[in-house]
Order: sequence, then structure tokens, then C-alpha cells
Amino acid sequence: MEFVDRGTDRLALHTYPADDAATLAVLWPAMGVPARYYRHFAAALNDTGMEVVVADLRGTGDSTPRPSRRSRYGLAELTTDVEAVLDTLKPRRAGRRTLLVGHSLGGQLCALHLALRHAAGLDPGVDGLALLAVGLPYWRRYPGRMAPGTLALTQTLAVTSAVLGVWPGWGFGGRQSRSVIRGWAHTARTGRYPALAGVDVEAALPGVRLPVLAVDMETDQYTPAPTVDHLTAKLSGATVVRQHYSAADAGSPIDHFTWARHGTPLAARVATWATTT
Repeated sequence: MEFVDRGTDRLALHTYPADDAATLAVLWPAMGVPARYYRHFAAALNDTGMEVVVADLRGTGDSTPRPSRRSRYGLAELTTDVEAVLDTLKPRRAGRRTLLVGHSLGGQLCALHLALRHAAGLDPGVDGLALLAVGLPYWRRYPGRMAPGTLALTQTLAVTSAVLGVWPGWGFGGRQSRSVIRGWAHTARTGRYPALAGVDVEAALPGVRLPVLAVDMETDQYTPAPTVDHLTAKLSGATVVRQHYSAADAGSPIDHFTWARHGTPLAARVATWATTT
């Protein structure tokens, strides 16, 4: 394990090495999910011939410190963490293709990172983006009774975290900075990202031009297929390949989280897509 210092915070990186690998995959987890949860999926990607690095999001897993009332970071800072990790990995990336692989919030951060690079007139710096169970949780994109339930849940979390100064992780999302919850709740309420560090990322997302693989999961209780489509529609300049991962594909019942424990066939898909982009 190695660490990337980010001011008062530091991010933990978990590496699955492959010295002769032509591709380095950098995996970003879901909100509140530690990097170690992905060890089966990371090992499966590693078995396809990729070197894999899994980053713990701020305050999660082996990253420190835990979020508290003193934490002021939000989506903007989490997005710049992607840049910082890629910079740290530059020596390992030299001569290799680099893929960003994201799950849920982690995938959103990767897409936002690419939007910020486009807005700054910079090359993407990576060769592809794989979005696994990644959507924008806009409440109007949820079917039936899930729609008002999603709106109520997300806005309740925002109010609670504002009152307490931190989201304690009661039953959802792990312990989080209140600003992270506020930004996430904004996307659920409006279907749009807030400006990040003064940048209109909504205007920048269509300028992202690179291969994107977007996979929705069967029985995903948090990211049903319409929310994935809502996000990928914002990436209108990218070459998007949309897929579905079913229980039959996985060989086991799956949902928003458990696909990662039954992800060997999905890892093979990601590897096949990466070699054909």
C-alpha cells in the first residue's frame, strides 16, 4: 500500500502489480465502500494482464482522517483527487495505456475529472473510462415508487448532514463530509452537477472525447439503467458502449454492490473492450 498526501488528508492506494502489463487500470470505489471490497474484481482484472490500482476515497478504508465536522471537502476536491493519483502514478503509467474504472460515485468523479481537463483545454491523459454501476441519481429517472423515495432519502441526508456537520453513515454511504452529501443530493434533486471550482462541468462533459464503457447491473437498487443513461447522455462527445450485467452473466444474484464479488466475467468484458477501443 502507498499513500498520496492531499493537504490534511491522504489517500491509500492498493496495487495489484503486473510488471509486463500493457495497461494500468485505476479503480475508484463507490461512496463509503473501501478499496479492499474490490479485491476479487481487481484480481480478476489483474488476471487479464492489467496492472490494477484501487484508490480509497477520502475518509474511507485506509485513507485518513475519517470525515468529521471539520471536513470541508466536497465533490470538487474528490474530483481533483483523481488528478493527484494519476500524477503519482505517472512513472508506472509511462509506456502503458491508462484506464479509469469507476463504481458509482467513483465513476462520477472520473467523468468529472475528464470534464475539468476538457474545460482547461488539456488532453484527457487517459485512454478510456469504464463506468460500472455508475449513473446520476436524478430522482425523476427512477421507476415507480423509487422516484419519490430517492428524492426523500437524498434530501434527508443533506439536511441531516448540514445539521450535524457530518453524515454519520447511518445505514447508507458510510461516514461522509457534509459537502460531499450536499453535492450528491444536488445531483439527485436537479439531475445536474453543481459548478466545481467555478467550472460549469455540465457544459464541459459533452467535450469529453474518448471511449467509454457503461454497464448497468441487474437488480441494482441505487443505479437502475435509466440513471446510467442519464449520465451517459451528458457524455455526448464520447464513444459510449452500453452493456448490461445480469445474474446469469455473473453466475450469482447481484446488485449495486455484490457484482464486485462476482465480477470475473465482467473483468473479462472490460479487458476485451479495452483492447478493441
